Amino acid sequence: MSKLRITLKHSTIGCSKKQVDTVRALGLRKLNSVVEKEDTPQIRGMINKVSHLVEVEEI
Repeated sequence: MSKLRITLKHSTIGCSKKQVDTVRALGLRKLNSVVEKEDTPQIRGMINKVSHLVEVEEI
């Protein structure tokens, strides 16, 4: 299974609580923080909810 590199590119200030919780659940804490996750439908759904805040690349 492929992996995804997810980077937090925009601040969560002003975002809804659900969006902030989704970013935290992805493991992103600070601006420009990077995590690598397995490419699963659940992770893809989380990324779609906060796509305006994150940058995603396949590894």
